[in-house]
Amino acid sequence: MINALAEVLSDRRLISPAETVNGLTIGARNLDWVPAVERRFARANVDPFPGLDTANPSSALGPGFADSVKPDILLPGAREHLRVVGSGGSIIVAPGRAGRGAGLKVAAPPAGQGLENAEAFTNGTSAATALASRTAHRIHDALEREYGAEFLRLSNPARAVLIKALLVHPARWPVEAAATVRQLLGPAGQGQASRQKDNIRRFLGYGAIDPDDAVACAGDRATFWAVGALGSDRRVDIVVPIPLAFGGKARPHSIAATLAWFTPVLPGRKAYRAVRLRLLDPADVVRLSVTAHSNQPDGNQTNRGTVFTRCWSGDKAAIVTPEMALSLTVQREPDTGPAVDELVPFGLAVTLAMPGVAEIYEQVRDRLRDALRQPLG
Repeated sequence: MINALAEVLSDRRLISPAETVNGLTIGARNLDWVPAVERRFARANVDPFPGLDTANPSSALGPGFADSVKPDILLPGAREHLRVVGSGGSIIVAPGRAGRGAGLKVAAPPAGQGLENAEAFTNGTSAATALASRTAHRIHDALEREYGAEFLRLSNPARAVLIKALLVHPARWPVEAAATVRQLLGPAGQGQASRQKDNIRRFLGYGAIDPDDAVACAGDRATFWAVGALGSDRRVDIVVPIPLAFGGKARPHSIAATLAWFTPVLPGRKAYRAVRLRLLDPADVVRLSVTAHSNQPDGNQTNRGTVFTRCWSGDKAAIVTPEMALSLTVQREPDTGPAVDELVPFGLAVTLAMPGVAEIYEQVRDRLRDALRQPLG
């Protein structure tokens, strides 16, 4: 199935409005919550990806405009089954209808005798996009509960671009799906890593997300956020405190950062995106015994849209001092085409994680509280 989709790539490309530059494009993850006992209702059709966590077959493939990463993220669009509609020299298939055996349960219009709590089943990218919208609302509500008026005082663009960053932030390539695409589509050989990742991102974008990961807190990880606006040729440093518990342990740990912004557009021009921002690789990140994670789009591929995300990981012990901090630089690149005088809003999300070490969140929170108590000047 993956080979067949790759062969008709030109017919499976994203179309407007999914090529949005400032918005997020949601792909349908081949996932639902159908119990095994009810899966039998779908057995008349073929499950093309049994056990493989990837985009469902009908989800359009990237990349997006100007070779940007699209779709941005995958959210559940049901475990789509296929029905055979023709055969001969080749087999022709089409998506089967969503149902109890393979679908997402949704509210439906009233049916028969005024039944008002009717339900039906659906699938595809529309269902996935609805889940993305709901997750965005949950992120907003969580920020409002935690920060109250401080968050609500932010401008609408600032809140929107922060939610955009936080929604993409937990996205990761499913390991088995990425390895399968790499094995089947290659290309094989040394020096082909970038082209391999290009094929993977066509199917997975930045990766699949679990909505709960975009909202929930956990003791073994801490997520920071920042918003701002940059003028032409400006840059800003965001300082992230590193907890002591992050050091001295030879176990998996990671740092992930996601930058999102809203660009003015230049209609009718090839360089439709008027403003580019970049998140510079922190020079001292190696001190934390992490390197760029291999299971993600490379830097050139993430620098073509309005989302830039990177993850660094490792499993060797890092040396962390009591007041250690990591500085992340957000930089506005020179404008392409006519100069753009307006400020460009951005949102940044950064997560420190060390699975199983419950002190991470608490130590980061204490460091931030101590910083707020320091007198100015």
